[in-house]
Amino acid sequence: MAATNTNSSSQMDPNSGFCSHTKIFRSLRPSISLPPSSQPLSATQFALSLLHSTTTTNFSETPFLINAGNGHRVTYSDFLHQTKSLAFSLQKQYSLSKGDVAFILSHNSLQIPSLYFSLLSLGVVIAPANPDDSISELTHQIQLTRPIIVFATSHTSDKLPPNFRTILIDSPEFSSLLTQFSNTDSIGSDVVVNQSDIAAIIYSSGTTGRNKGVLLSHGNFISRITAYRAIDPFETGIQQRVSLIRRPLFDSYCIVNMMKSATMGGTLVLAETSDFESVLETAHNYNLNYCPVPPSFILAMVKSELTNHDVRSMRFLLTCGAPLGKQVLANFKEKFPNIEVLDAYGLTEGGPVASMRFPDEINQLGSVGRLVEVVEAKIVDPSTGELLSPGQRGELWVRGPTTTKGYIGDEKATAEAIDSEGWLKTGDLCFFDSDGFLFIVDRLKDMIKYDGFQVPPAELEHLLMSNNAIADAAVVPYPDEEAGQIPMAFVVRKPGSTITDAQIMDYIAKQVEPIKKIQRVAFVDSIPKSAAGKILRRELVNRAIFNP
Repeated sequence: MAATNTNSSSQMDPNSGFCSHTKIFRSLRPSISLPPSSQPLSATQFALSLLHSTTTTNFSETPFLINAGNGHRVTYSDFLHQTKSLAFSLQKQYSLSKGDVAFILSHNSLQIPSLYFSLLSLGVVIAPANPDDSISELTHQIQLTRPIIVFATSHTSDKLPPNFRTILIDSPEFSSLLTQFSNTDSIGSDVVVNQSDIAAIIYSSGTTGRNKGVLLSHGNFISRITAYRAIDPFETGIQQRVSLIRRPLFDSYCIVNMMKSATMGGTLVLAETSDFESVLETAHNYNLNYCPVPPSFILAMVKSELTNHDVRSMRFLLTCGAPLGKQVLANFKEKFPNIEVLDAYGLTEGGPVASMRFPDEINQLGSVGRLVEVVEAKIVDPSTGELLSPGQRGELWVRGPTTTKGYIGDEKATAEAIDSEGWLKTGDLCFFDSDGFLFIVDRLKDMIKYDGFQVPPAELEHLLMSNNAIADAAVVPYPDEEAGQIPMAFVVRKPGSTITDAQIMDYIAKQVEPIKKIQRVAFVDSIPKSAAGKILRRELVNRAIFNP
């Protein structure tokens, strides 16, 4: 974080964290310490040092990873041995060295964490991709990163361009790399990795354009792990943390969550599918007590009878990716009083968790919590650039050691997103209240411009989802000659529902001011969403315009 002078510190409101002198919001969470940024340190070294220093019990036979589909597991002893052997093998047999880029394309696999930890220990840059991306998208990502080696599986390798040195993770060759060396005492011991070195290239979700490669350093990962540990409800060690990984380990949140669990001696259950029923079944089979889920999962739980599922093991559900309505959270708390919903906010470029609402902050329903310690923020008027105070809406800017260095091969996008002082422009319309709690209104680029007014789609989506006849919904702008744009809703009916477009428009009209009325409705089988659970509005806008 930027240094704080005495003058600005004296003018910081202890309730909101807002400094009237600098117009900057600072964290109200307990302080945490980070290693000196000048200290050579890889993300692997840092994470494993925490595992050995903070885990008081004998964790060697504790399962680190469990495959939800077949029950196969990897203990911490296995994981550490495999990571050391793999690092030694890749360095000696494949001549991988610091600065090389490794492209990784795989669904959830028990071998992926060892692969990441071993590559990072060598200073090799990991570039994990979504295995469900199209060949065109993957080709674009490979052109951005220019890897010298690819790790794939027999199920994903056919998506790759030819003539790449490829190792199949599900092959006997790779299995031998995990076990053939047993006397390696340290991982990457002869490699000096600095915290400023690039550790990973993470592809942005592409909800507003083509994927960009976000550059994350070892220091970024170290600060993210530290901050995320500080806000984890299981950090006290009272109970073994058994967490769910719903999707392949290709985004920053899943990777940091995996690393953080490794530092705490927790157990990760890797799911092969992430649909509602499968997650509930996995929770029952493996006694999950911590589940990161999209907002749609919370909504589904509120509306479901859950007659066939036992969710008594669940203690915490962490949701992010889109704002959750206050009424939805209140209904969930009434139905499941023993399950806490942790609402969080984050982004690949600025930290997978930049703020979080704790269980004891139940009175702040609808908020995504207070800033984590390593993050500071500003609220900026998108039209004038004026810095705003608590209660005022504007674009959220964040800064800290978790913030990306920029986008690979795209200086223009980097300059547009990050200013000369290191402030990242999130593109999200937000405000802080007088107690320092952050509220997400909507994406600035998603706002509907109706006759000079701005209409936030998320507000209308929350209202739509409160209707028991609706299973899912999204609202997008539709071109209009007089108003410029009007709100259009895409709606997924619940099974058996016969609700009409007129009924939906009337339902919303009774609850909003005239400029926010929904004026068009289309019924669909599903709402397109990114892997992170964000609505892919561009797809719906294109569908509305070109297939009315």
